[in-house]
Amino acid sequence: MLIRKANKEDAKNIIDYFNVVVGESNNLLFGKDEFKNMPVESQEKMIENINNSKSDVMLVGIIDNKIISVGFLQSFAKERIKHRANLAISVSKDYWGQKIGEKMVTALIDFAKKSNIKVVELQVKSDNTRGIKLYGKLGFEEIGVYKKFFFINEIYYDAILMNLYL
Repeated sequence: MLIRKANKEDAKNIIDYFNVVVGESNNLLFGKDEFKNMPVESQEKMIENINNSKSDVMLVGIIDNKIISVGFLQSFAKERIKHRANLAISVSKDYWGQKIGEKMVTALIDFAKKSNIKVVELQVKSDNTRGIKLYGKLGFEEIGVYKKFFFINEIYYDAILMNLYL
């Protein structure tokens, strides 16, 4: 798998990728149809804004010229908390169990270290045992529970809050 920074030319393929992965699990922060009508120009602008940041990144994982994973690291702008960044990833279900998520998270952590980020934080759905195990393996610590973090199909789900201290 090639992991690289997303660029504006990836915008349509990223939207297409998200429109597929939203139907593969309920572990993501977004759900079905949330990307259905997203204009390519909006995605291009978002990628451009991320690429103009020194401490934010969007990475794409590519196999056979196809996006199979996307990862984000988004820092905070305020001076007192700019040492922190939020991490989020997704992996196409066809590639689960192949260490794609581990490689993507590791690449995001490497970027965080180079960007002087000291705390990488994330929220993972409390029943996503695979995700919780992966993050723990990579050094993330559970720091709490956010009750009713997700609202999916009229049901609330908690999130496990996890931090990695660099």
